[in-house]
Amino acid sequence: MAESDTQPDTQPETRHGIGVSPGTAYGPVVQVAPPVRPPADEKAVDDEEAALADVRAAFESVAVSLEERATRVDDTAQQILKATALIARDKGLVKAAAKELAAGHGRAHSIENAVETYAAQFEALGGYFAERVADLRDVGSRAVAAVLGVPAPGVPPFSEPSVIVAEDLAPAETATLDRRLVVGIITEAGGRTSHTAILAAQMGIPAVVQLAGATEIAPGTPVALDGDTGEVTIAPDMELVTAQRERAARRAEALGRLSGPGRTSDGAEVALLANIGGVEDAVAAGAQDLEGVGLFRTEFVYLSAAKAPTVEEQTEIYRGVFAPFEGRRVVVRTLDAGADKPLKFADLGPEENPALGRRGLRLSAERPDLLDAQLEALAIAARETGADVRVMAPMVATAEEAAWFARRVRENGLPKAGVMIEVPGAALRAHHVLGEVDFGSLGTNDLAQYTMAADRMQGALSDLLDPWQPAVLDVVGLACDGAARVNRPIGVCGESAGDPLLALVLVGLGVSSLSMAPSKVPVVRLALSLHSVAECQAIAVAARSARTAVDALTAVREAARTELTDLL
Repeated sequence: MAESDTQPDTQPETRHGIGVSPGTAYGPVVQVAPPVRPPADEKAVDDEEAALADVRAAFESVAVSLEERATRVDDTAQQILKATALIARDKGLVKAAAKELAAGHGRAHSIENAVETYAAQFEALGGYFAERVADLRDVGSRAVAAVLGVPAPGVPPFSEPSVIVAEDLAPAETATLDRRLVVGIITEAGGRTSHTAILAAQMGIPAVVQLAGATEIAPGTPVALDGDTGEVTIAPDMELVTAQRERAARRAEALGRLSGPGRTSDGAEVALLANIGGVEDAVAAGAQDLEGVGLFRTEFVYLSAAKAPTVEEQTEIYRGVFAPFEGRRVVVRTLDAGADKPLKFADLGPEENPALGRRGLRLSAERPDLLDAQLEALAIAARETGADVRVMAPMVATAEEAAWFARRVRENGLPKAGVMIEVPGAALRAHHVLGEVDFGSLGTNDLAQYTMAADRMQGALSDLLDPWQPAVLDVVGLACDGAARVNRPIGVCGESAGDPLLALVLVGLGVSSLSMAPSKVPVVRLALSLHSVAECQAIAVAARSARTAVDALTAVREAARTELTDLL
């Protein structure tokens, strides 16, 4: 957009959402085409068998399209797209559509009704299932478009740097955005841990979610967004835009002056690490100024597999992940699956509340063969690549579970065993739990969910899931105190680690490593370099003393050095 075109005819309007990917952006709005809906006057089919064949072909065409897109994106996005393709091939969807056809509905309505039936079930189950509702509805909308012979929903063609706006971007859309043209993302729905948030941060695109009325912004309207604060200004004046650009330039200059390991101003080491999901993520992160990997999510190895991957198959993948990090640490989270992240080859049956069921280490206890195969493959790959591989288990609640896991890790020849602290019970008894292993890592996303009794996939509960909630900070503090009692290092690998202000709080509480999307590392490195450990401790006290999440953020912003806050 030319500078002469940016003077708005209306008064600027500022709204607030949730910033999920750092940076600022300015450009015209491109509204994502809404889901394709069945025509109101669609008639019942004359030939149910032929209609069902059309429906089946429509779902298959969606799966093929998603798989084709997966060949053109990086590893985390690729795995998400492959998992979405599996939804399109779910035989249950076709069966549900067949019932709708038999009930007298047309092809498009049968698909939509079947999808909505499944969506209601997914939302009721919560956890991983609820997380996939947006994906499921995207698959359904694409299948409806296929049977109607109309273009699929999604991002329309555009040729100038723009801000993409949608109700909620499906992974198929986010993963394949043209980074040269997409300068920012705004969604009306979504949350801090949605696929949009994760992929936007990984791609380095500033993003804001949970912005009320986003889809009502007229296409072509200029907007300025701040992915750190969640602030979006509609029809901004050029003074604001210029100020954002100047701040971005100052920020880039400040970040460019720093490199190397994370350090506080008085020299305390705080390792800065990457969260990754596969080989391509590892190759990209390995080439960056990072100290290693703080979270390698191995479930991506399993989620798109029809049967349990062999030791040889896993070894090849892990070798590719570890190779870029020779001599650097790679913290591996063992399979985090179960009733809330179902695997065809490890189905323990339905559970009324899968988020609180047999997931993570609890699945490994039921199927130790899966864990042992994974540990064997990890040990082989570690020996062959020279990476400093450390293995941790998810969903650990007790010292007995931690001891059982540590024993199996060491029996398989891996020297360092750890646990995820994401269950409040484990945080409260961290001195016992961590006493059984070599290290701990706080999964602040799940820890917030369980502490606040708020489903992390429910956008309407974002306020409760705010990582600045003092109660969540209290639980983190108790876990750090427990780690210190038994002299065990403890890190953070949740979204909190990538917030430069929250990073100061975490270090003040006793955290010694922070793992995040690689794009967030430079500003966290800067934040640490400007503050001493004593200052971080004082900042942590201020945050925990606050009455509300907003008060905590305000207190920390006021206490932090202006050399940092002026750039945020």
